[in-house]
Amino acid sequence: MNADRMMDICMLAGEIMLTYGAETYRVEETLERMAKSAGFKNVHSFVTTTGIFLSFDVEGNDVMQMIRVDDRMQDLNKVSLVNQLSREFVSGLLDGDEAYKKLEEIAKAPMNYSPWLLHIASGVAGGAFSYLFGGNLFDTIPAFIAGFAASFSVVALQEYMKVKFFAEFMSAFLGGAVAILLVLLGLGENLDQVIIGTLMPLVPGVPLTNAVRDLMSGDLIAGVSRGAEAVITALSIATGIALAIALLL
Repeated sequence: MNADRMMDICMLAGEIMLTYGAETYRVEETLERMAKSAGFKNVHSFVTTTGIFLSFDVEGNDVMQMIRVDDRMQDLNKVSLVNQLSREFVSGLLDGDEAYKKLEEIAKAPMNYSPWLLHIASGVAGGAFSYLFGGNLFDTIPAFIAGFAASFSVVALQEYMKVKFFAEFMSAFLGGAVAILLVLLGLGENLDQVIIGTLMPLVPGVPLTNAVRDLMSGDLIAGVSRGAEAVITALSIATGIALAIALLL
């Protein structure tokens, strides 16, 4: 296979995986296996949370390429699809052109669930968490509404703001403000449990889990940077809800 074509396939596969929530060690392993299965030697890959580096030997000369990955979202279905495609490519069920075409389809495909369904699910999760943390059934209603508002705002704000943490700060502030106002209006009894339920869907669970897995696999740079991202996200959420409490209570 042509070296440039193989590099394009590996880079596109890695970009999809890293963008949609895969661990860095998984991306590295996938790229190395695909390149080696195509007959290339001296394959090395180095992945961070914001970039992918890949090199391999072509007739005695090292070929290297890197790409920067700025966007980070959560869609583990796409990660699974790329993993399955890499297995088929390594086993010889797909050639280079077929693999690249399928990767483009995966990259362009919409997310498994519509945004409105995700917002509704966040509201349901908010209501369930408020009840789980000691609230009553009456508290699930404002927690559902506030959780829906927080989820909707974080997605809408990220489309217009380059700083992701500010979008999370604003969504936590808006969600907390909605929760406080609803309780003050009599729709709910336990403000603490309503606020906790509202914020739980915003908690960075996947980045934190990936940080631990990267650290356990020995990827210290990626693990520390993912952990720092999760901590800053948590601080943004805490600051947003603290501002809402300070202004409205």
